[in-house]
Amino acid sequence: MNFRQFAIHNILRNKRIYMAHFLSSAFSVMIFFTYALLLFHPDLQGELVSSSGTMSRLGTIGLQVSEVIIFVFSFFFLFYSVGAFLKLRKKEFGILILLGMSKRQLNRMLFAENAWLGFAALLFGIGAGLVFAKLILLGSAQLLSIENGLRFYVPLKAVLLTIAAFGALFLMIAWLTSVMAGKKDVAELMLAEDKPKPEPVASIGLSALSIFLLAGGYGLVLDFAINRHFSFLQVLVGVVVTIAGTYLLFTQTSVHGLRMLRGRKLFFRRTNMLTLSELTYRMRDNAATFFIVSVVSAVAFTGIGTTLALGDPGLASMSNPYAYSYRAGLDEKITKQKVEVIGRTLTEAGHSYNVRLVTALQTDTSYTLVKLSEYNALAAELGYPTEMLRGDDEMILTPAYLWQKEDWDQAGIPPGDETFTPGNGEAAMPVFNLALGDQKASPHVVKYASQIVVPEIGYAGTMVVTDGLYDRLLQGFNDTSQLYSQYLFTVPDWQKTVGLSRLLTERINNDGADGDYLRSLALEWVSSKQENGMLFIVSGLVGIVFFTFAASTIYFRLYADLDRDERQYGMMAKVGLSGKELSRIMTRQLLLMFFVPLAMALVHSSVAFFALQMLVDYSVVTHSLVIFASFAAIQLVYFLIARWRVIEHLRRKLA
Repeated sequence: MNFRQFAIHNILRNKRIYMAHFLSSAFSVMIFFTYALLLFHPDLQGELVSSSGTMSRLGTIGLQVSEVIIFVFSFFFLFYSVGAFLKLRKKEFGILILLGMSKRQLNRMLFAENAWLGFAALLFGIGAGLVFAKLILLGSAQLLSIENGLRFYVPLKAVLLTIAAFGALFLMIAWLTSVMAGKKDVAELMLAEDKPKPEPVASIGLSALSIFLLAGGYGLVLDFAINRHFSFLQVLVGVVVTIAGTYLLFTQTSVHGLRMLRGRKLFFRRTNMLTLSELTYRMRDNAATFFIVSVVSAVAFTGIGTTLALGDPGLASMSNPYAYSYRAGLDEKITKQKVEVIGRTLTEAGHSYNVRLVTALQTDTSYTLVKLSEYNALAAELGYPTEMLRGDDEMILTPAYLWQKEDWDQAGIPPGDETFTPGNGEAAMPVFNLALGDQKASPHVVKYASQIVVPEIGYAGTMVVTDGLYDRLLQGFNDTSQLYSQYLFTVPDWQKTVGLSRLLTERINNDGADGDYLRSLALEWVSSKQENGMLFIVSGLVGIVFFTFAASTIYFRLYADLDRDERQYGMMAKVGLSGKELSRIMTRQLLLMFFVPLAMALVHSSVAFFALQMLVDYSVVTHSLVIFASFAAIQLVYFLIARWRVIEHLRRKLA
């Protein structure tokens, strides 16, 4: 057997501990290759349909940044995992040196092992990427709303970039591994497994501080969303404080909590003494791992969930709830013809619709008025409650823009030109002076209707007045620019009108002779989907890689303790520990190892999603539940596989 064969046999002999390392490495290679596949795709080199050149360039930058993130994170992950394997094999290295192997030969052996393992992961990852390339392109085309799809091509540049990047990475890891192993002397290697562990201790003060920091971090993030304190510094401090609290929770609070159970009746019941005592040591040893896993998983959940929420149709309809908004021109005959064209085209395409007319009147004082009857017709169409005014001296204020709604929801409505104080003890109401030619009025606001019903027609807000006051002010009208009409179409299945909308906007907007304009919600939604689809590709795959690395980190920690578990449970088996009791103890410990960090990540992500819900007017519950359920299912499968392998391994060793 030559030296190369010896290194390969070492890998095969230790395949149990190297499997997670190999699969995680291959998976990161595949994701890196996926980004490169999209980065060099000929159909993504120009601008996306319905998207901007800026978004196209940002998408390219996003893919490039993702490549760097995957590369850097893979380096640290692989370095950590290889370090864990070196600790497991210290005694083996000591025996090899005692048998005559020089440290130089040991370094060569480790370099060869890691180089061969990296080479195999590189081939497997690129091969898997090529196998799934067509599926990846189909999914990406769907996310980016590219109707003609992304054609398959020979990704030579992507293959070469992946080989160059990860080839260098694996060689660097192999070299660092050989350097790390060569610094240990024989005595340290041989006695590595026999060093006793000190009893875990925890500080009551730091345990309490962890709860305080978590509560403070959550409070800062929720205050940012609820009170709309749009401060990056506040969010940053909230996140940093939460991360610090998470670290102390695992290193101090968990150990302190387990130690408090000693002396309780629960501690002495059945095998609880063994389970809880061992958990105290495991929590102390694995605290850093649990901390990293929970934070990384929370980043993955929040990133993917947020990008899913950003692509929701509800976000597009927040600022404009109508499928089509047609701003009428000066020629009534042309306007009527174009409205008929829109309606006929929708009917021929099989789409039901309703259309309402709103005629906005702009006063000399720059306020925009609409009739109460027209407002109520639109509100009823959208499912909002209708309003009532008792006289011409009353009005309703409603936002016309999303930014306006957010400002008024947070800071209150504008103060008006004057104030009106009712005699019944109610709060003062703002009064707005309206003037149009020789016609004047000063109604006061009796209600603020926060929903957007008449979109984007008044920078100072839209004022709903009685039909009588509107008609009286209209008598002072003398400038055609102060009166404009909009036909607002509601279409239940507006998401399916993308192709139709392109035809209609090209037909109606291209002449531009009458000053009219057609706006399509479907086209705006597609543009938003493309932007957020690129964001999802960039953040989603990175998040999946993070979660995979996090789960693999738990697997490494599990196998790092396996030899000690064999000795410990071997001694217990001699004094009567049954196989069923062993299975119960290990299952409880593995449940905590796999699901405590996941639960912490879910709590962090839930706070983030709750904050997001406070900022938008549509539900993000579905997206958050889908993310949580998906990752919990993956973690459950991972747990069941690990439990089966560990328990079977221990049973064979103890048989």
